[in-house]
Amino acid sequence: MLKYSEQMKKILIGLLACGFGASVSAQRLNRSLDRGWNYIPGWETRLTAAGQDVDLPHTWNTDALGGKPDYYRGLGGYFKAFEIPAEWEGQRIFIRFGGANSTCDLYVNGKHAGQHRGGYTAFAWEITQWIRFGERNTLSVRVNNAPDLNLPPLVGDFNFYGGLYREVELIVTADTHIALDDYGSSGVYITPAQVSAERAEVNVRACVRGRRGTTAEATFILRDGEGNRLDSTVRRVLLDGNGRNEAKASFSIGRPHLWGPKDPYLYDMEVRVKGAEGYDSVRQRFGVRRFEIDAQNRFLLNGEPLTVQGVCRVEDWDGIGNALRPLNHRRDVELLKEMGANAVRCAYFPNDPYFLDLCDREGILVWSDLPLVGAGPYRDKGYNDSEEFRASIRQQLREMIRQQYNHPCVVWWGIFDQLNQRGDDPIALVNELNGIAKQEGGGRLTVAASNQNGQLNFVTDLIGFNTFYGWTRDQLSGFAEWRASLEEYPELRCGVSEYGAGASIYQWAGDSLCRPVAEGPWHPEQWQTLLHETYWEEIAASGSFWGTFVWTMFDYGAAHRTDGARPGTADFGLVTFDRWVCKDAFYFYKANWNRTVPFVYLTGKRFDLRYDDRQTLRVFSNQADVELFVNGVSLGLRTNDGWGRFVWEDVALKRGENVVEAVDPLSGSRDRTVIRIEPGGDL
Repeated sequence: MLKYSEQMKKILIGLLACGFGASVSAQRLNRSLDRGWNYIPGWETRLTAAGQDVDLPHTWNTDALGGKPDYYRGLGGYFKAFEIPAEWEGQRIFIRFGGANSTCDLYVNGKHAGQHRGGYTAFAWEITQWIRFGERNTLSVRVNNAPDLNLPPLVGDFNFYGGLYREVELIVTADTHIALDDYGSSGVYITPAQVSAERAEVNVRACVRGRRGTTAEATFILRDGEGNRLDSTVRRVLLDGNGRNEAKASFSIGRPHLWGPKDPYLYDMEVRVKGAEGYDSVRQRFGVRRFEIDAQNRFLLNGEPLTVQGVCRVEDWDGIGNALRPLNHRRDVELLKEMGANAVRCAYFPNDPYFLDLCDREGILVWSDLPLVGAGPYRDKGYNDSEEFRASIRQQLREMIRQQYNHPCVVWWGIFDQLNQRGDDPIALVNELNGIAKQEGGGRLTVAASNQNGQLNFVTDLIGFNTFYGWTRDQLSGFAEWRASLEEYPELRCGVSEYGAGASIYQWAGDSLCRPVAEGPWHPEQWQTLLHETYWEEIAASGSFWGTFVWTMFDYGAAHRTDGARPGTADFGLVTFDRWVCKDAFYFYKANWNRTVPFVYLTGKRFDLRYDDRQTLRVFSNQADVELFVNGVSLGLRTNDGWGRFVWEDVALKRGENVVEAVDPLSGSRDRTVIRIEPGGDL
């Protein structure tokens, strides 16, 4: 028998004492299991197969990033050995997975411990009964991302990456503890109610687990954002025949510090649950805010109108698929903030909780999507009329809601995307899901993304439409005509859930700009910029929508795509898939949405080789005036046209290199590029 070393025991006990200020038996221990796994593809059956050493997060689908439409969808195996100290005997041992796509089976020391179906939410299992204390233990995790008609999502314009692509942790608790089995949530639910500038009521509910028939003492501690204790209360609860109950408390905050994009203030709630053998503790950050849609279809936050400047985000990244690290999420939020976006639609499925933590801290509103995704322009359907399918999406909705419940950034529960009523009709299911979200969702608004007319548009509190006039259909003017037609449906609380166009940073149309073929290989960046300028002018001037969301903030992986300059990549992003280049349209929005930091940006800088010596030069800036210099000679000031644009037409450039510089005379902000003029060019 391999015993735990005395040195390692001391380290673990020291971690508990230093990290939690308590003895081993007193409080919860969270231990990361992200390092030191061995991955073996599901098709590898040799007993001697060495496998690949990996750390989590991990996906096996780098093949999808190469535009391989038949990328591997099947089984993958993850294996890990670790030791459990003898001192933990008498504690309860759990393992929690942040996400595994799409079906996950866990084996502990060869024993099947559980199965979870659904690829985008967390789940936890108690494994105490299979643990060998004071010995080496083994974990075997079988993950399967093969298509399954009873497991949504069935289709979608994104990659179904397989693997353990979020964190895995071991959690040790006392016998009496805060639930880890409540749909993968924290077990603590905080609900601000009756929020005003003068007062807010905060209701707290904690799910308690332990030995049946015993009594637990629950202490609730409310702190402000600086860690100062504001109030506390104690409740005693008797656990039922299944060892379960709920402890509840309410607090009143006078003159609450309200959460919002300009001031994302967070309070702190700690819940301690004590039993005869020790206690458990969970802390959650939360915000106090209220929101609604008024009679004019305006979004109000804390009683004030807020223009929802939204973008969509598909959670993946060039080179690593969906196996994002914290630094990737931080970079995404940095770019959102730089551009001035104050809202993000986490498109197609629930995003990593760390990303939501960042949105909480930065004041970014979140539309969180349930993975009930329709086919859009593709052949298949997103709904399968089976009870197993319906049960799965109900479970995934409850998991999304309960896991994200305490995030103040989450304002909208997205119920579906682009479903249709042809064939099997999902409307009864959508009505049921909307009811669950209204009942359990903590007062959030329900919403859906639609691409057609019909009854489905009238189920949720709000509706958003995916509109691609000027890209997949018609001309750019079609968007204004469609918006005007909505006046015939005053009962629709309408927004725009998607709008945009593809754009390659390597393609430029010159002076011959016309609508590209969306399905074709030619996606010049200029057209994307023109489309976003046209749409935002109409959106901002009309004030018709409760909110709008650009499709998308970042390019994303879609292995089935053959359009654009890079097969397998949907190039709708305002930023490239690797987050390395912000496209021109990014700076158009920055000029309109971010007025805090002065900037000047010359458009078309990647089009550095040109053939016509007469050029139109354009600048995006959030400043009042910009001066342009060509080869050191001033071409004069231009004044902001109200949309962050500055234009110099018919500028004469010399053959060879021309140095172009744009300067804001007030702040000194500037941008510079070199344009080379050569005779000839394409016929």
